[in-house]
Amino acid sequence: MELSDYIRILRKSWLVILLLTVLGLGGATAFTLTRTPVYESSSTVFVSTQGGTTTAELQQGSTFTQARINTYLGLVATPAILEPVISSLGLPTTAETLAKSVKASAALNSTLITLTVSDASADRAAEVANAIAESLSTVVPQLEPAVDGGSSPVRLTRVSEAQPAAQPSSPNVLLNLSLGLIAGLALGVGVAVLRTSLDNRVRAPRDAAQITGAPAIGAIAFDAKAKERPLIVHADPLSPRAESFRALRTNLQFLDMGGRSSFVVTSSIPSEGKSTTTINLAIALADAGKRVALLDTDLRKPKVAEYLGVEGGAGLTDVLIGRAKVNEVMLPWGGRSLYVLPAGKIPPNPSELLGSQQMTVLLEMLERDFDVVLCDAPPLLPVTDAAILARATSGALMVVAAGKTTKHQLTGATEALNTVGAKLAGFIMSMVPTRGPDSYYSGYGYGYGYGYREVPVKATRFARKKAKSAEDAPVAAEVSLDELGFSPRRTSREAQREA
Repeated sequence: MELSDYIRILRKSWLVILLLTVLGLGGATAFTLTRTPVYESSSTVFVSTQGGTTTAELQQGSTFTQARINTYLGLVATPAILEPVISSLGLPTTAETLAKSVKASAALNSTLITLTVSDASADRAAEVANAIAESLSTVVPQLEPAVDGGSSPVRLTRVSEAQPAAQPSSPNVLLNLSLGLIAGLALGVGVAVLRTSLDNRVRAPRDAAQITGAPAIGAIAFDAKAKERPLIVHADPLSPRAESFRALRTNLQFLDMGGRSSFVVTSSIPSEGKSTTTINLAIALADAGKRVALLDTDLRKPKVAEYLGVEGGAGLTDVLIGRAKVNEVMLPWGGRSLYVLPAGKIPPNPSELLGSQQMTVLLEMLERDFDVVLCDAPPLLPVTDAAILARATSGALMVVAAGKTTKHQLTGATEALNTVGAKLAGFIMSMVPTRGPDSYYSGYGYGYGYGYREVPVKATRFARKKAKSAEDAPVAAEVSLDELGFSPRRTSREAQREA
């Protein structure tokens, strides 16, 4: 993963990261507030030897006390030292319990013993520390063997008295809050990265390109009103979504398909927007002056006739079984050089019809007379219709719904095309978000300073006027393709006058 990927993850999961960070900080705060404050006080005892007048004797005494320091440190937690403290202060505890709150230490090569006592009361901690220092100074000389003269060779002197602490030693508020904040932030980032790693959905063109091995030729922005106005290029030609179809049209013209110009538009699963993508692309191509043939080859759930508002009772099925000629069922639409061949009646054997010789001949004929032939085909995973049909065309265009199609589904659809030897010309990302890290403009290169805005009233009226003119267009042509009476090279107005 690159740095940009991690930035995208942080932008995408910032709410989760913030929530876990707040929870970590809140947990540390709650832990800190529920802890009983503990105060520490320390008293220092100096250990020395008695007697000695020469330098050698003093050096020997110093070595002796340093050797005995560890022994004295061990004595601090014993009842011999602590019992007198408990008795003198009247503490309601035992020597074993008191020993847990007492810590004795000494620096290396030093004869100073530091006695530290922890207690919930700052005054009591200081009193106990001083009492232990006094008890240690009294008991240790009694335990050491006497030398000549009957006195102990060791003397302990308290050189520093413990004072009540002004601030508790624990809990450390700043440290606890810092650790809670860091722990919550780290957990949030970890959850965000793990969530992204486990996400099996295709969200970016790079994901689809790695799976399909094909180029991205377009990205269609998500539109919440897509069902209300599926023909966006026709209904609202100045909208950003309509512009994305025109960008798709431009990219499609740069595909090198060996001189052929017929495409099957399909998807992995249903409801990825393949039908609306096919129709809008056909309209955009026709607006650019291309002669376009739009075939509804989805012989299971045809949608083209419904979206375009044309008669779909007879169509491709009738042509393939010889019941009708192309000129009888192929309809001009919208006052453009766009001709539509509906699916017709749903046959019992769609795959056999689409893979028949008649279908191949029909496609070859249409490729000769039209600049572009677009076939709206069923999804690849449920049925094999699109894969069979793709072999007879120049290639397939895969519609991939961003955030909906899984990588496993896209892999299966790609393998379905590869199995039959069909070429995947490219893929089209649909339903691309318009906001956020995966947004249409920031992630797919269509920004150029333009925002996603409402279309002006003037443009909307123009679109309505064009839609009304489309409703008044003739519904059929009276001449035949194979007799060269119906030629897409003529303008649609000439065809209408002859009809």
